[in-house]
Amino acid sequence: MHIGCPKEIKPQEFRVGLTPNAAREAVAHGHQVTVETSAGVGAGFSDDDYINAGAAIAGTAAEIFENADLVVKVKEPQPIERKMLREGQILFTYLHLAPDPEQTKDLLESGATCIAYETVTDDRGGLPLLAPMSEVAGRLAPQVGAWTLQKANGGRGVLMGGVPGVGPAKVVVIGGGVVGTHAARIAAGMGADVTVLDRSLARLRYLDDAFGTLFKTSYASAGNTIALASDADLIIGAVLIPGAAAPKLISKAQLSELKAGAALVDVAIDQGGCFETSRPTTHENPIYDVDGIMHYCVANMPGAVARTSTIALGNATMPFMLALADKGWRKACEDDPHLLNGLNVHAGKLTYYAVGKALGIDVLSPSLALKA
Repeated sequence: MHIGCPKEIKPQEFRVGLTPNAAREAVAHGHQVTVETSAGVGAGFSDDDYINAGAAIAGTAAEIFENADLVVKVKEPQPIERKMLREGQILFTYLHLAPDPEQTKDLLESGATCIAYETVTDDRGGLPLLAPMSEVAGRLAPQVGAWTLQKANGGRGVLMGGVPGVGPAKVVVIGGGVVGTHAARIAAGMGADVTVLDRSLARLRYLDDAFGTLFKTSYASAGNTIALASDADLIIGAVLIPGAAAPKLISKAQLSELKAGAALVDVAIDQGGCFETSRPTTHENPIYDVDGIMHYCVANMPGAVARTSTIALGNATMPFMLALADKGWRKACEDDPHLLNGLNVHAGKLTYYAVGKALGIDVLSPSLALKA
């Protein structure tokens, strides 16, 4: 199979979909690999690194999309990239379709087979291709939250760990999954007073058993959430419903109950955001003010630490990428129901229920798509 990796063109996206190590593995499996020139520079990989791994270098993204059977990316294809997709081509990347009707429409019209990293599952009920970026985003969230809290950025001017005689920042993490757990660990490590909210009592018990007194836990009822948020300096939104639009946990009206200059970091922004006032931002202009509350809603947070993120993502995606290339998407998905869960679009049909529900589009069962 011919595997192609274009350079990411989303603003301030420095990751790359294919590492030189992944390219080397694919070549060893007998596949042809082509990478767009300079695609890996932002993550610290030169064209020579790919050439030494056995890959070819293309001068333009158009060459990649024209010739590749399997296109491997990081972020969802941008409008100009979606126009280059073709019927029968396989796209393997993050998609986050539920809050993005325009992208969904374009992918359906392309006729391509689109497999989303964020809905591939594992036998433990996890999301193995989302997890490494969730870990990165979770660990970044307190760091960017601390920066947003600085007075020069519009925040409350509160130091996360405080100093002797002055208490630490109060941090509320909404969601106790991968993002929330990593965010809580880092925030607590910075010396903050941290509380994690979740609706799963089993998850709260796990966090309590695993981390003891490092941070507190609480049940995420609507009343409890706003009560804790109103006393917080930093609120990190870390809620995920796989493939679906994120629920809105703090409304615009409730901003008036928060402390002036409090910071909201919305890690769920890729799925539409979990605060009503959230809208996607970029690393170039990451924060904005709504009613005196500072919002950090960068839609590709892990892109800020592109080398760490690229290597972590490449480690996770490589086995699935090789399966798709070795077997073709149908056989690979027949053999692995967890990979089949990643199928979001095939031949003009939507194949992921949560996206269809969010966008009001009829869905074809993935098992039927295998036979289409």
